Amino acid sequence: MLKSFLAVFLAAILTENYILSKFLGICPFLGVSKKLNTAVGMSLAVTFVLVLATAVTFPLFTYVLEPLGLGYLQTVVFILIIAALVQFVEIVMKKYIPSLYRALGIYLPLITTNCAVLGVTLLVLEKSAENPSYTFLHALVNALGAGVGYLLAMVLFAGVRERLEDADIPKFLRGLPITLIAAALVALSFLGFAGIVDGLL
Repeated sequence: MLKSFLAVFLAAILTENYILSKFLGICPFLGVSKKLNTAVGMSLAVTFVLVLATAVTFPLFTYVLEPLGLGYLQTVVFILIIAALVQFVEIVMKKYIPSLYRALGIYLPLITTNCAVLGVTLLVLEKSAENPSYTFLHALVNALGAGVGYLLAMVLFAGVRERLEDADIPKFLRGLPITLIAAALVALSFLGFAGIVDGLL
């Protein structure tokens, strides 16, 4: 049992990383990763929203929407739940961490439309439908792993971008081109973890 949770957790961080493998949430990945502190702050906010959103949406779909034949409303309902959670995070940050709130700027309310958050809540339902042994606890572990994977990707990329600031880059590659090349190389590096996680399954 513990092995299955570990496999789900590691897969969400490494081989199924929602940014680097599934390419969800690219907008904040490129927009907020210029500085390490904003990358960490954004990642923690996203992780909090991911876990809470999964904790609410998974049982809501399983025990309310699906039995009532309202499964087709899942996307609308999930977005409303995510929007409410993001508003809560925004209020807390504005009151207790105003410097981070200002640093994140427009990207904080954009968590509502961050496809990584919606993607995690929808994909755990898909995994649950495919595998009956995939429980609510597996969904929560997956959401936490997805958040940790998001944090890992953001921190790694923020470190790369800070190094690029001091690098002597040819003029035609400066700005967005070198950022996209660096993002591709970071994503490519995660392919090496596939065998490790597959061995646990």
